[in-house]
Amino acid sequence: MLTQWEIILRLVLAVAAGGLIGLEREIHGRAAGFRTQILVCLGSTLIMLISIYGFDMSGMSGTTRDPARLAAQVVSGIGFLGAGTIMREGTSIKGLTTAASLWVVAGIGLAIGAGFYLGAVVATIIAVLTLVNRLEQYLLPHEERSLRLHIADRPGQLAAIATLLGQKRVNIRTMNVDTTDDGECHVEMKLQTPHTLRVEALIQELSALPEVKEITWQ
Repeated sequence: MLTQWEIILRLVLAVAAGGLIGLEREIHGRAAGFRTQILVCLGSTLIMLISIYGFDMSGMSGTTRDPARLAAQVVSGIGFLGAGTIMREGTSIKGLTTAASLWVVAGIGLAIGAGFYLGAVVATIIAVLTLVNRLEQYLLPHEERSLRLHIADRPGQLAAIATLLGQKRVNIRTMNVDTTDDGECHVEMKLQTPHTLRVEALIQELSALPEVKEITWQ
């Protein structure tokens, strides 16, 4: 049987763990941010506490109970929240990392509720480090490139170019646009490109855009 202070400690720890992961998501402007992550972790902790200790505290000590049943419902039910953070934009999908963080936070909350503090703390630390450090940048090195475009000044042209670059996992670091009086634009971009990018194929696709007149790649 847990004391009142032990129950409070577990709930506070759930708020701290969910808040750490949610803070990183909030900084990057993701859909499931600080408050959402806290509520998921807190709720799963409370459900686990009810599953393990709730019947004893209510005087129903003789009731047959299976703590894993409510925990399983949390794991399956968190999928509805995760699905709400996933969005499709063209051929790319965004929100998978946030959905995965919600799933991890629910697991951390269940661990805290069950009293598995070591697993909860280690999982929280690893999750925060994974989200903050973006290890793929070290495992899959990127290159800094410069792209200059001469295009017609038409609505939606820059958006079409940015969409194409995003599909190729090219990150636009800076962009300068100089519009001339004759209805044309000179665009200069500083790009961060993946190591596996096929530059020739990208240039061909950019050249196929209707208003692109000239491309310089460095």
